[in-house]
Amino acid sequence: MQDRFLRACRREAVDTTPVWFMRQAGRALPEYRAIREQYGFMDICYQPELCAEVTLQPVRRLGVDAAIMFADIMTPLIATGVGVDLVESIGPVVANPIRTMADVSRIRPIEPEVDVPYISKSIHLLKAELGQTPLIGFAGAPFTLAAYLVEGKGSKNFLNTKAMMYGSPNVWHALMERLADLTISYLRVKLAAGVDALQLFDSWVGCLSPHDYATFVQPYTARILKTLREETNIPLIHFGTNTTNLLPLMRNDGGSVLGADWRIPIDEAWQLIGDDKAIQGNLDPAVLLGPWEYVREQAADILRRIDGRPGHIFNLGHGIHPQTPVANLERLVAFIHEQRA
Repeated sequence: MQDRFLRACRREAVDTTPVWFMRQAGRALPEYRAIREQYGFMDICYQPELCAEVTLQPVRRLGVDAAIMFADIMTPLIATGVGVDLVESIGPVVANPIRTMADVSRIRPIEPEVDVPYISKSIHLLKAELGQTPLIGFAGAPFTLAAYLVEGKGSKNFLNTKAMMYGSPNVWHALMERLADLTISYLRVKLAAGVDALQLFDSWVGCLSPHDYATFVQPYTARILKTLREETNIPLIHFGTNTTNLLPLMRNDGGSVLGADWRIPIDEAWQLIGDDKAIQGNLDPAVLLGPWEYVREQAADILRRIDGRPGHIFNLGHGIHPQTPVANLERLVAFIHEQRA
């Protein structure tokens, strides 16, 4: 059943639980590392043939039920001229962090045909190669993008970000408004090119209290998801890390599928988001660094907690670690598929 991923997103019956992995395109795969020896990360994104090849690699090797298009969450910012470098082992580094309203004004709207022509070309190539296997497009959520823009790079405590939220709320809200507009435009490009699902990543939102999320973030995330919902019926997946305390709020943002990380048992997470949502998750990626017997035990516990309820997509609680043994990924996909839903 090649559409089991999409059926699960709609909370429909499936023959077996669908599985895909965040950051499956790259990182742990030797065939990806071989390409990276010749090309930089963004070079792959800019060349549709290479982007398609990297996106297809985990589908071929692992047998996952969905492909996710190779990209970086900072792609739309890079495309519109914001100075961002993707530094190996560090992540995005912003040349001139945002501090003032004038800084916010530097972030211009995206012009798809000029700024990201490679996106549509890559998707068209992928759709032709994937056949019935669904393709997921994704974007970074405004808070995570804003956190990088304000901090200048990743952070443990996001003090500059919170200082702006509390001390310069006019600048903060202007920044979030502009990033929400940018994200909508960027995801519309992927939607128009034919992706089968969209995922909004909010990697750093777990640093916020429920009050701060509701006040400074939720209006913009909800606008993105609800705007897209008015334009499409494809699944909209909303995922953030360390969000146990935020799930009751995030359920109202407009996503049809919510991702849960490993910090909460998946059945408890589903109780928080409600029966009207599908759920994605939530094996700790670090578990895959252990012996196969332990991986199988932890995966089986997730399936036991789901207990055959329709609407579960098996995934990790965040992205694959680069040092993950490929054999564990291969065996995990096979194990999940062997268990009848």
